[in-house]
Amino acid sequence: MYKILVINPGSTSTKISLFEDDKNLYTESLFHDAPELLKFPHVNDQTGFRKQVILDFLKAHNTNPSDIDVFVGRGGSAQTQHAGVTVIDDRLYDDTKRAVGGNNHPAKLGVMIAYELCKEYGGKMFTLNPTNVDELCDYARPTGIKGVYRKAQTHVLNQKGIAAIHAQKLGKKYEDCRFIICHIDGGITITAHEYGKMIDSNEGAGGDGPFTPTRLGSIPILEICDYLESGHTVSELRIMLSRAGGFVNHFGTSNSDTIHERIESGDKYAKLIWETMCYQICKEIGAMSTVLKGKVDAILLTGGLVRFNDLVDFIKNRCGFLAPIELYPGEVEQEAMAEAVLKVLRGEDTANTYTGEPVFKGFE
Repeated sequence: MYKILVINPGSTSTKISLFEDDKNLYTESLFHDAPELLKFPHVNDQTGFRKQVILDFLKAHNTNPSDIDVFVGRGGSAQTQHAGVTVIDDRLYDDTKRAVGGNNHPAKLGVMIAYELCKEYGGKMFTLNPTNVDELCDYARPTGIKGVYRKAQTHVLNQKGIAAIHAQKLGKKYEDCRFIICHIDGGITITAHEYGKMIDSNEGAGGDGPFTPTRLGSIPILEICDYLESGHTVSELRIMLSRAGGFVNHFGTSNSDTIHERIESGDKYAKLIWETMCYQICKEIGAMSTVLKGKVDAILLTGGLVRFNDLVDFIKNRCGFLAPIELYPGEVEQEAMAEAVLKVLRGEDTANTYTGEPVFKGFE
């Protein structure tokens, strides 16, 4: 029997689960409001804080870290990778820490903390479907600047998990389906899944798509130029891209419950910003429907904000004509990581080795 610790840092939370084989013994999801995390100048600086949260979790459940057989961390920020389980090794840790893939999403801390805990207490270490799994089609890559490409950066782990679950409900395999999957939480990504591949998506942490509780979303480049020329710095803008934009910039908090309470109390500005976010989600869903040529088996809504009925109703009213809309509130990331790694441990599947080479290296 394997004791598996699953570590899942997000933009506004740290989710931790302790499994014995496929049995989930304990799970906690700890919310971190953006102002708390902004005390750390760089994402890497959060490592000690988040690591202590995990150690406190184990202590609260009378578990010695030395008793853990396998540490599994969500990942990202290294070079782009193929889908599936990957062994965490020195190269993956170093590239993740240095963010050689060009994106400093907090998910990277899952790999870094798993590595550090494993080195300190022993065991094995893996990651599954990091944020930078690259399955983009060629049309999704080029931009209007030669040599500058859109990157694969989405909520791969949860989206592929939800896709597999819904395909099974339809009596099909994920590889036989076409879905638009919307992960709606601290970050928002809307992705076109075609026959088991994520062929296009907004680059959520890169300033693309809807703004979110913590992210800027798409803004016309000229407006950004004016913003920078008015005295703001590129460093400030980078922080706002994924940590201090959206609700944080408008309201000083990333807590969606707080914003929703303001709406319920009659705050018209809060209502406008909330519904604008919903509106932008709908626009992105429409865009992904054209990627799939209108042949969409289902639109799947997942993530923490799907708990708000008005958000769901807004999307259904504008996008319901495209395809059936199904709800998967919350996430299946913890279970997905534990189950996939358990298959590797049992010899039912094999793990990838991180090569340090990106999946896409440019066009000829």
